[in-house]
Amino acid sequence: MPKRRFAQVDVFTDTPARGNGLAVVIDSEGLSTEDMQGFATWTNLAETTFLLPPEDPSADYKLRIFTPGREMLFAGHPTLGSCAVWLAHGGVPRDPLMVRQECGVGIVEIDQTGPQPAFIAPPTKIAPMADEMRAAICAKVGLDAARILHTAELDNGPVWQAFELDSAESVLALEAARLRYPEFRSVGFMGEHPEGHDLDYEVRMLAPYSGMLEDPITGSLNAALAHWLAGQGRVTAPYVAAQGTVAGRVGRVSVRPRGDDVLIGGNTVAMIEGTLTF
Repeated sequence: MPKRRFAQVDVFTDTPARGNGLAVVIDSEGLSTEDMQGFATWTNLAETTFLLPPEDPSADYKLRIFTPGREMLFAGHPTLGSCAVWLAHGGVPRDPLMVRQECGVGIVEIDQTGPQPAFIAPPTKIAPMADEMRAAICAKVGLDAARILHTAELDNGPVWQAFELDSAESVLALEAARLRYPEFRSVGFMGEHPEGHDLDYEVRMLAPYSGMLEDPITGSLNAALAHWLAGQGRVTAPYVAAQGTVAGRVGRVSVRPRGDDVLIGGNTVAMIEGTLTF
């Protein structure tokens, strides 16, 4: 059986083992969809990715993304983490300022010019959240409706039930264990920290597809939330969101507007490198 290069990294943190773990298979040619899903199930991480030669001539590489139970069209921390692994293992982009990743939502661009690598957030469809969905989620997490500022259903590949609450404190107080997949799917909360705090927002993602109680740090959710805020004219300067606090993580997601685009950035820390035989 062939040996394949492999890396495990921690994304959206600069503190090893305190971000969101990602497994990356570097030499993925010859693997079937069933092979990929089987390995992702075995790693039991939120996501496992597979680097492949691009099919689109404008792309630098192709990426397939799997949770333990399904393939995803797009996800944020796998995008940044896989790009970092691709570059560290000899990948050379056509444009030294921009890596172009082919994945299920098309081409995702990863900007290399800022203080951190940052992907250009895919477009987000914004729709009202169903009243019955809002009521059911509030009941499960013990959320007083008076603490809700805004809600929406956001779609940037994954579909999010999104809540903006009155404060970061309200977000941190939510009862996560009562909101589980598959009854609920991909529920995101954000709340602003008080003026003078070193962070701008607190974010949590409950009922993830992975089956975990809570996703540690979620780039695609933060991307959707940033587009939601931008649509309200509220992203006029860079901001930093914390995520994973309740789960014991030190997740930091940087959001930076650039013209009509929103860039989602973060650090990646190398944890494990080696070879696989399968």
